Amino acid sequence: MGDDSFDTAFSRLFEQRFAALFRYLVRLTDDRELASDLAQEAFVRLYRRGTLPDTPGAWLVTVAHNLLRDHRRSARLQLVLLSARQQRSPEDRDRPADAEGQVLAEERRSQVRAALDHLRPRDREALLLRYSGHSYREIATALHVAETGVGTMLIRASQAFRGAYEEIHGAPD
Repeated sequence: MGDDSFDTAFSRLFEQRFAALFRYLVRLTDDRELASDLAQEAFVRLYRRGTLPDTPGAWLVTVAHNLLRDHRRSARLQLVLLSARQQRSPEDRDRPADAEGQVLAEERRSQVRAALDHLRPRDREALLLRYSGHSYREIATALHVAETGVGTMLIRASQAFRGAYEEIHGAPD
């Protein structure tokens, strides 16, 4: 693949995949700045690679996931993250225009986050990947499982989420 065709393919891939990768990382980390940094770094690494892999979406998720794991392994960076979370203001979050809608949306996000926090990490990651728009193949690659088992994994993860949500908050309205 020549440089011009790689640059064109890379630009197209960036336009198609950056938002989904970013959404997945925001949901996984609950930190927009960190998610943006990780998504950008994954694309930088792909560009430096100089060729697109067979499954670029899965490759990007895997790289971003590994970057996040590396980030979390650092105790110093974990302390910075915890400090930043405590200082983050409500204005930093996306919210509906009206105050009541804002409160309800924030309450709903908190309820979903609490239920997600009760899931096994692999179940949580599978659900977040799927609801961020990733394919079964990409989920399988990111989680190092067979693609044929992703559907079953998502069903079980959804059931576990529903059970955790109902246990914590009662049945949804």
